[in-house]
Amino acid sequence: MSKPSLSIIIPCYNEEEGIPQLVQQLRPVAKELCKTYKLEVIFVDDGSNDRTNELLHQYFGNWSSVKIIKHEVNKNLGAALKTGFTHASGDLVAALDSDCTYPPSLILEMLQLLDEHTDIVTVSPYHPLGKVNNVPAYRILLSKSASLIYKYLLSSGIYTHSAMVRVYKRKVLQNVHSQANNFLYVSEILIKAVLKGYTVKELPASLQVRQYGVSKIKLLSTIKSHLNLMGRIVIYKTVGREL
Repeated sequence: MSKPSLSIIIPCYNEEEGIPQLVQQLRPVAKELCKTYKLEVIFVDDGSNDRTNELLHQYFGNWSSVKIIKHEVNKNLGAALKTGFTHASGDLVAALDSDCTYPPSLILEMLQLLDEHTDIVTVSPYHPLGKVNNVPAYRILLSKSASLIYKYLLSSGIYTHSAMVRVYKRKVLQNVHSQANNFLYVSEILIKAVLKGYTVKELPASLQVRQYGVSKIKLLSTIKSHLNLMGRIVIYKTVGREL
């Protein structure tokens, strides 16, 4: 019996300081996953202007299951995820942070939650059993407030809508799409999946402050994007106009 296939997408942008940490944490996880899955890991270098691409090839270039894709210019997180998803061949497709703010080992627990009745598993720091450690207060206020509003608008019971680290069944990504190329993509793809009837489980998790590099989120742009999406959800729920 053949193994199920799993693709892991890891977007990277100016992450040269954190690549050694990623190697250290990802290697044992990949080794464990290969026991059960036909694994491929897809790095998307989103137009980095530091040594990210060089280090990806240095540390991961000899892995038989690795693809390294480079955007010539920075296109933002959503675009990097779309590129990764487009190149993914797995029956299951996961997304991981390159900065290890969520440890790669969480994917092992997420896969255990993915059953025949579940289409998406997402990490959830805002779950009652989740945690947030040393992350700047303004980021938590923005992210948690947005998730609370989405929870209310969707009546979904989902606590966290903004965490990128997830596992999807392939059919979800084939049928759910977003025009967003920025950080909003992460929230919008989950919300649209819920509205299409796909089922979601949350894995309570601890969100850690990044140890290397700087966050790439643009605060004002992200706030405006979330407000726009919330307005579109209200219109969808009121008159049925597609998001």
